[in-house]
Amino acid sequence: MSHLLPVAEFLNAPGLLLDVRSPGEYAQGHIPGAISFPLFTDAERAEVGICYKQEGRNAAVELGFSIAGPKFAGFIATAKQLVADRPDPAVIRLHCWRGGMRSEAVAWVLGMAGFQVLLLIGGYKAYRGWTRLQFESPRSIRILGGMTGTGKTAVLAALRQQKVQVIDLEGLAHHRGSSFGALGMPPQPTNEQFENQLATCWAELDPDRPVWIEAESRRIGLCRIPEAVFQQMAIAPIVEIQRDRAERLALLVEEYGQAERRALILATERIRKHLGGLRTQQAVDLLQQGNLSAAFDLILDYYDRTYTYDLERRQLQPQSIDVTGKDATAVARLLNSDIS
Repeated sequence: MSHLLPVAEFLNAPGLLLDVRSPGEYAQGHIPGAISFPLFTDAERAEVGICYKQEGRNAAVELGFSIAGPKFAGFIATAKQLVADRPDPAVIRLHCWRGGMRSEAVAWVLGMAGFQVLLLIGGYKAYRGWTRLQFESPRSIRILGGMTGTGKTAVLAALRQQKVQVIDLEGLAHHRGSSFGALGMPPQPTNEQFENQLATCWAELDPDRPVWIEAESRRIGLCRIPEAVFQQMAIAPIVEIQRDRAERLALLVEEYGQAERRALILATERIRKHLGGLRTQQAVDLLQQGNLSAAFDLILDYYDRTYTYDLERRQLQPQSIDVTGKDATAVARLLNSDIS
C-alpha cells in the first residue's frame, strides 16, 4: 500500500528514502540522505524517452515494463537488505522526477512485497521548489568575518560544539573559497546538490535564535550561494576577528602543511596576475624550499588587500575583536557570551 505526501511531510516521515531516478539524475542532485535505487540506467531511461517521443505513451510504458520487469525480484531483495537494521523496516519513502510512472511502478512492486510505501507528491521537481522556498525564510544571521588565516572555520566548529546555530558554507561546498580552497577537501558537489544540502540546514534552523555564517563572496569554488541567502547575509551584522600576522601564518601552515607542494604551487600560480610576477616567483621558490611560512607571508598581501577592498566597496563596518592568543574554543565562547 502506498500513500502520497507533500514535501514537508515526506521529508519528516520515517522510513528509508529511495531515489528511483537514473544514476545520472541522482548524481546531478538528490535529497540529502536518499539512496540511489534506479528503475532504469541512464541508457535505459534515454531509450524509453525516445520511444515516448516517437511512438507515444503506451509504447513507452510497454518498453519500460519489458526493461524493468526482470529487475523486480532484485528490487525487493535489495530493499529488504537496506531496511534490515532500521527501526522502521516496514516503511519506505521513494520518489522519481515528477511523481509519475517510475515511482508508481517501484511502489507497486515494493507494496506487493509487504512494504508501506510513502510517495512524494510532485517528485524531486517539487522538492527543488521546496528548497527555493526555504531560502526566502528570514533567519537571524550573524556574519563571522576576518582576514585569511584568522581561523574562522575552527571558530564556527567551536560555536557548534557550544550548541550555537551554525551553517558552514565552505564545509557544504567542500571548498575554502580561495585559490587554495580545494586543497585537502573532497570533490565539490554540484551546485544543485550544494543548494539541497543548504536547504536542509536552513529548514532546521530556529528563526528566533542567531545563526553564525562565515563571510563569503557569492561563489565558493564552483558553488554559488543562493541569491536569497546572499541578500540576507549582505545586511547581517558582522563581527570581525583579528589575529596578529605570526598567528595567522602559523594557522595557515597548520592547515595547508600536508598539501602536496605541486598543488600549492599551482594554486599560487593561479593568482599570479593579482600577486604580481616577482612575488609569485618568490613564493613559488619558497614553497619549493619547504618554507611555507615565508611563502604564505607573501601571498597574504594579496588576500589582505582583497579583503580590505571588499569591506570598503560594500561600505561594511564590522565590529572588530582582537583574538590574538585565543584558541577557537575561547573565541567561540567570547562570541557566544558577549556578542550573541
